[in-house]
Formats: sequence, structure tokens, C-alpha cells
Amino acid sequence: MTKAPSTDGRNARRDRNRIAVLDAAIELFADGELQPTPQAVADRSGVSLRSVYRYYDDVDDLMRAAISRSFERNLPRFEIDGLGEGDLETRIERLVERRASLHEHLAPMARAAAARARSSELIRAQIAERRALLAAQEAAMFAPELDGLTNRDHNDLLLAVGLVVGFDAFERLRTVEGCSATTARRIVTRTLRALLSDGQNSRE
Repeated sequence: MTKAPSTDGRNARRDRNRIAVLDAAIELFADGELQPTPQAVADRSGVSLRSVYRYYDDVDDLMRAAISRSFERNLPRFEIDGLGEGDLETRIERLVERRASLHEHLAPMARAAAARARSSELIRAQIAERRALLAAQEAAMFAPELDGLTNRDHNDLLLAVGLVVGFDAFERLRTVEGCSATTARRIVTRTLRALLSDGQNSRE
């Protein structure tokens, strides 16, 4: 049975409002409000507080949905072409560029996710899923350097790579040390180059 136009219109309006609520939460993240209240989200989105609670069960449900939408909007930034291809310097530069881009575009959402993860198992699972994806990319990108290492050295080097190019490293350089984006990329590149060169030397 075909839905009546009025029903279609209500569904379309509801979908628009749900998206407006999520985008408002993401904007509040960017403004530094890492745990915005439903009232703040309602005010920013122009959707009534009653509707916000009708669309989302509770604050955790709203935050989880907003974080998921932010991830989805930035999916292309998680992709890296040519994993493991090219010489070491080319691979280092390619990875650092992508990780720097992720931080520049996702830092507000990542801060909000970290703040909410303390009380939300679902959000912790979201973060763990993304970290696993990034770790798999790092393993593929530096497979030539990791190949042939003992299990312990392989794991140590892979964890160290993750620390060097991870969100926390860029966060400290950009927000605590006050480095420019260019300087942060240069420091991470030099550190990663030294780490991987040391790994090669220890194997020889």
C-alpha cells in the first residue's frame, strides 16, 4: 500500500530533524562543548527538546549517534591508497599526511567521544573499532619493516608506530605545545622515520 502524502511528509520532516539534531551536537563539539546537554542541542538545532528525546532514548544514545554521523561524514579521510607500496620515506609521508588530516577534521569529535567513553560502553566500542582499523592500516603500510621480526619486536614496533602517529600525539603537538599543522607533521614524520630506521638497524 502506498503511503499517504501526509505520512511521507511527516517521515521526511522527522528525518530532517534527526539529522539537524546530530549536526547541532557535532557543531557543539567543535565549539568545545564536549558533553552538550539535550537542551543545548535542541537550542542549536531549532528542534524542540521534546522531539530530541523522542528521537533518541537518552544522552548517551544521542552522543553515540552524533559520533557515528561524524565518522560517516569523514570516512574518506580514513582511507589510504597504496598501503605498503613505495619506498619507506614515501610510505611514512603518506601515512603522516592522512593521520594529520584526520586530527585536523575529527579532533572535536574525538575529544567528545573520549569524554563520553568513560560512561558509555557503546562509545568505547566505537573508539576501539576505529583504533583497530587504524592499527591494521599501520601494519599494512609498514609490513616490509615488520616482516621477519620476532612476535615481541613486531608487536612493540607496531604499538610504537601507533603512538607516534596517533591522535594523542597530534593533540599534544597542536593544542598543548602550540605547534602549527606543518610543524606537527614534520615532528611526527621525523620521529616515525627514526623509529622505523632503528627497527631496521636492530634486526641487522
